[in-house]
Amino acid sequence: MSVYHQPRKRVIILIITALVLIITARLLFLQVIEKKYVRLADANAVVRKIVYPSRGIIFDRQNRSILSNDILYDLVVTPAAVKKIDTAYLCNILQIDKAEFRSRIADAVKKNGRVRPSVFAGLLSATTYSRLQESMYLFQSGFELVPRPIRSYPYKAAANILGYIGEISPAMLKMSAYEDYQSGDYIGLTGLEKTYEAVLMGQRGTQYILKDNLNRPQGALENGEFDTAAIAGKNLRLSLDIELQVLGERLMRNKVGSIVAIDPQTGGILAMVSGPVFDPNLLTGSSRTRNVGKLFSDPTEPFLNRGIQATYQPGSAMKPLTALVALDEGLITPGFGYPCHGAYTSCGHVVKCLHSEAGHAANLRVAMAHSCNAYFIHLYRMEVDADKWGGVKKGHTRWREYMTRFGLGHKLGVDIPGENGGIVADTTVLNRLYRGQWNSCSELYVGMGQGQVAVTPLQMANVMCMIANRGYYYLPHLVQSIDNDHSDLLMKYKEKHAIGNVSDTAYRSVIYGMEDVIEHGTGRGAQIAGIAVCGKTGTAQNRGRINGKVVDLEDHSVFVAFAPRDNPRIAIAVIVENAGTGARFAVPIANLMMEKYLKDTLPASKIAIMQRMLESSTIPAEKQGNSKIDSLNTTTGALTAADILKQYFH
Repeated sequence: MSVYHQPRKRVIILIITALVLIITARLLFLQVIEKKYVRLADANAVVRKIVYPSRGIIFDRQNRSILSNDILYDLVVTPAAVKKIDTAYLCNILQIDKAEFRSRIADAVKKNGRVRPSVFAGLLSATTYSRLQESMYLFQSGFELVPRPIRSYPYKAAANILGYIGEISPAMLKMSAYEDYQSGDYIGLTGLEKTYEAVLMGQRGTQYILKDNLNRPQGALENGEFDTAAIAGKNLRLSLDIELQVLGERLMRNKVGSIVAIDPQTGGILAMVSGPVFDPNLLTGSSRTRNVGKLFSDPTEPFLNRGIQATYQPGSAMKPLTALVALDEGLITPGFGYPCHGAYTSCGHVVKCLHSEAGHAANLRVAMAHSCNAYFIHLYRMEVDADKWGGVKKGHTRWREYMTRFGLGHKLGVDIPGENGGIVADTTVLNRLYRGQWNSCSELYVGMGQGQVAVTPLQMANVMCMIANRGYYYLPHLVQSIDNDHSDLLMKYKEKHAIGNVSDTAYRSVIYGMEDVIEHGTGRGAQIAGIAVCGKTGTAQNRGRINGKVVDLEDHSVFVAFAPRDNPRIAIAVIVENAGTGARFAVPIANLMMEKYLKDTLPASKIAIMQRMLESSTIPAEKQGNSKIDSLNTTTGALTAADILKQYFH
């Protein structure tokens, strides 16, 4: 070999020698000096046990726990370890047959393999757990009882807000977003449980248990040296007032619709009721799967959160917005009047008003108090036909821009999933609907809250916040703070959203008109002694298809309001389906909710009103007859109307 190649050969030999020495030294350290890894690798009888953390607790605005944790037990199986057990006795305890036993073993192997534990029977009832615990020495070969935290709801309320947890599905496990989960884990599936899953879930721990040759536990491996502690999830602090929520749910018994109440100063949701209501405790424990099936198949759709998912034509509750646009564009002054004689006839067909006496639309405040359809239809036509737009299509586009700024026609971004953005038709939709041939008469109904406009109760409550604040709002939300959390997760709910340059004069005119609605107009039933309430009633047209034909059904009862007039503390929207005019149901329900929140008590004069609300049913007979809600809620101890009245009136 040449001299040239000798140094390079030495270098290669030195490198190889160094690598061998490093590897040898590391092996010597691991196998001789650091013996714990050897023991862990050689311990064939070591069982790795997952320790599930407690999920975060949820508190209301008064720091009352409205969702907490209980403990149930899962029976867990390791298929490879199942040997010589009394299968018949175990099946008897679990009330299954041997075919079901074999099927569950096969499912466990399919999910997690033969040597990893899987849930064999989940969330055992107290009776089943008691029998199993007494006999577990018979089934120690392959089976063990594992504690599982579950949710409990002491107030039996807010099911659609809080949501529920369930076992993660195989399809979800394939998604990258859930790579930290494994089969058998529970995860938030709806509501706040889903939105704040990463905060609430906590961090799993592990325990390594040493077993002898008879598979009996001998204690922690190396005195717990390899164990990791479970870290509990973080707690949520809500804007929700649980007592107000409970009252709202009681008022919406046997009714379809929604109540949404918001604090205008923060955007925090005080109550969000979706009727018909159900006890969230139905979604925990061993009966959960059966109850979920019944609720999903119920014709009243209790899982539909109508506060954010159902859309309705707002009816006359839209009129304050129609007035704001006309005032802001300078098309009218607060003194503008319209010579209505009981109907609007300028578009070739008759749109009736509730009043026909002269002067009931003499100015904006009077027209608002009397809810004059003709007045607000005329305002809409003025808004889209104004000469400065150069055509109705540009005028309608401008009108829609206002509605968008008011929070309609798009999702607001509330912190629970499933929000519906509603509908405010743009010119593309109208061109398709009318084949390009339309004018202000085509959609005149939107001025009075009908036609191509649909809103959620959340959006209408948010509109009340915007008017109450004279031009701004905060995004509606439920979570005010998260314990020990320093992220920006809630930052967007702290930002003020201003509504352009609408003048304070315009807002003041609309607000005083809404106060007149309560003082001597269609909303007199919402009066609260000593408090100035501003509101607007509505009667939303309701049509359905029966036997292939579109027919008029019982109207929806609508009411929106805020109080007090100055420095408002609550804004509310109430919609009760198939209940007639706003004054029949929506007004008294809103009145009881506002007075309870503002005064923390209800006067004796409201007993009869509350009793009527509690005892009334507006669910259509065909749906009520097939509904399972009453029978399910009865099993959890539903109160009678008399019981409820005693709680509020002594």
